Amino acid sequence: MNFQLVFISLILGFVVACSPNSPPEESVPAAPESGAANAAQALASEQELVEMARGIHERVITLDTHVDINTANFTDVNNYTADLDTQVTLPKLEAGGLDVAWLIVYTGQGPLDDAGYRAAYANADDKFNAIHRLANEIAPDRVGIAYDSAAVRQIARSGKKVLMIGVENAYPVGLDLSRIEEFHSRGARYMSLAHNGHSQFADSNTGERDGEWLHNGLSELGRQAIAEMNRLGIMVDVSHPSRDAIMQMLDISRAPVIASHSSARALNDVSRNLDDEQLLRIRDAGGVVQTVAFSGYLNSEKNEAFLAARNALYEELSDELGFQILNRSALAALDMSGQDVYQQNMARLRQLAQSRMAEVVGQAPPVDVADFVDHIDYLVQLIGLDHVGISSDFDGGGGVEGWNDASETFNVTLELVRRGYSEQEIHKLWSDNLLRVLDEVQRVAAEIQGVTR
Repeated sequence: MNFQLVFISLILGFVVACSPNSPPEESVPAAPESGAANAAQALASEQELVEMARGIHERVITLDTHVDINTANFTDVNNYTADLDTQVTLPKLEAGGLDVAWLIVYTGQGPLDDAGYRAAYANADDKFNAIHRLANEIAPDRVGIAYDSAAVRQIARSGKKVLMIGVENAYPVGLDLSRIEEFHSRGARYMSLAHNGHSQFADSNTGERDGEWLHNGLSELGRQAIAEMNRLGIMVDVSHPSRDAIMQMLDISRAPVIASHSSARALNDVSRNLDDEQLLRIRDAGGVVQTVAFSGYLNSEKNEAFLAARNALYEELSDELGFQILNRSALAALDMSGQDVYQQNMARLRQLAQSRMAEVVGQAPPVDVADFVDHIDYLVQLIGLDHVGISSDFDGGGGVEGWNDASETFNVTLELVRRGYSEQEIHKLWSDNLLRVLDEVQRVAAEIQGVTR
């Protein structure tokens, strides 16, 4: 054995072992990040995303094109300055950062005769008066009515909430087309020619139920109404009329049209939604579709499963409370005191149900903000981002889990940020697209009237 080589080898081994850069005798793999560290990182990322969404939400003008009203909530003693049991009030608008609410002069369809027209006009008159009362008498320091896009931006910059006015169902016009100009002078900036039931102007989408039509689209009076709306600068709303009526409106309107609260029929096949051909026609005409957060229009199957589970719980609790849940017609048959008692019982029932709603949701989740934005995504992909907007149909049946009243409006912006929409795109969806169409409709009106804008 060569002891000299052995000695040198031992010395070299000692030197290497003592070197600060030498590897350990056994290779030990690095410990992976702990679950707590991963959770902390995910939480930090979520907080950053929420903060980014909040910044966007505060900077853009958020606009909802469809909020129904009850004029009983526009009195000196009972009004939107208080946080009423409605989906929209001034406190809810302020809490949710919803800047612009189109309040709706809605009239249900009644008989096409003089008495029906008189009653319909009285209803519309009452709602116009209520909206102006809120802005001019009840809360002029907190809201203002806008008649064009410049006023929307000016009022929003001032810190006030913005009110705009839409007419849902032209039935109150009766047979007197001069009332369209009257409605315009009172602030109406869009109007639909029908609701649920055929009007004197147009067939309704509800004709699909039985295949019975009154005009096979538009009546001659309806065609004249479109021309008058174009002349005045009122946007034509296609959300409720029949398919044939909508296509005829697109044929004859000189200005772009809007769907104030509709979603995509390809995703949910109900007559209130728009099919791809209609959507493409609206795009080609330069219009905009205001996607609606109405559970039954977004996902009927999911919504029906949730309602069945919730109603089963309600029935169980109503038995315990010793009262019967009524349908609308039975409730309407009660006198005022009976209705008050019933509503008090329903409020108690809903309060009791809250502690058990987790059971319902676990069994059948409700339609939520993600389902709503699925429709926005579909529309954007089909017709382009410049032709899509947002609406709630609050206090008219609208609302989804996560955006069930105006105070939760931020959740829509948050979901859009999650989907990768930029601030500019979100601004277009919330208000710029709709206001662009309003500008174009008013430009066409000025052209028809020979007015230089």
